[in-house]
Amino acid sequence: MPLIDMPLEQLKQYEGINPRPADFDDYWKRAIAEMSAVEAKVELIPSSFQTPLAECFDLYFTGVRGARIHAKYVRPRNAEGKHPAIVQFHGYSANSGDWSDKLVYASLGFSVLSMDARGQGGQSEDAGGVKGNTLNGHIIRGLDDHPDNLLFRHIFLDAAQLAGIALSLPEVDPDHVYATGGSQGGALAIACAALEPRVSKLGTVYPFLCDYRRTWNMDLAKDAYQELKNYFRSFDPLHEREDEVFERLGYIDLQYQAGRIKAEVVMAVGLMDTICPPSTQFAAYNKITAPKQTLIYPDFGHEHLPGLNDKLIQFFLSPMV
Repeated sequence: MPLIDMPLEQLKQYEGINPRPADFDDYWKRAIAEMSAVEAKVELIPSSFQTPLAECFDLYFTGVRGARIHAKYVRPRNAEGKHPAIVQFHGYSANSGDWSDKLVYASLGFSVLSMDARGQGGQSEDAGGVKGNTLNGHIIRGLDDHPDNLLFRHIFLDAAQLAGIALSLPEVDPDHVYATGGSQGGALAIACAALEPRVSKLGTVYPFLCDYRRTWNMDLAKDAYQELKNYFRSFDPLHEREDEVFERLGYIDLQYQAGRIKAEVVMAVGLMDTICPPSTQFAAYNKITAPKQTLIYPDFGHEHLPGLNDKLIQFFLSPMV
């Protein structure tokens, strides 16, 4: 078969090349402390969309820096006792989707919390307040400010905070809170499970936001990663700060969060993926020490993966390892 990246056996050994900041652990310890100090002020508002099967709510909470974050919350109607919950995340620039998307899990006895990433296509706020470029691109948002102001830092914390809210709901079994999503959603599911280690299962699909320098070196700073090229063209055309830029991006490189994950993991990868190259995904996967498995689609890229949703449902329904 043709290759757009390394052979699979090399992918399984690849450890990533983007630099890890020396103070990475302190950075995220400080971030988690900031998140923990926030008064979430959770609000549940019944939606006009309701079904005989499930109750539907707009859920709002306050995240770091005062942003009001929105998620759709669907829970089985008339459920007996505590039940599992799925925390769901969407692709880059999109939103939490239709209510009906969540009903399959509700029909199986799961509550579903589906987050709108701040400042993207849904209702969650981007509180702003950074210096430098804000015209386009969340990866580079805050790159020229203090590292604590990187926008994806805040979005990762929102993901973890939402899982914490799910864990606290009286109807949810805290031993069975799971995270899932594809592309940016797969990245946020990794961040969620890494920063909220009580998440017990993780289904991540071709995750974004891993090993930025590898994407750059493959000349794939286009499509979802176009803003990396835009940044250099606008703010560092001679690449005098290239090493500094990639090191700072290391704070929001999920390969360095992966070792924190305690959840059982399934990761789906298309080996023809030119949006989120397979090697960047494996840079994160290979650092996971929890029980894990990959679902490899050799002939597929960043697209619908046949049968995957069924496999993820079976994974979430199966007994934990």
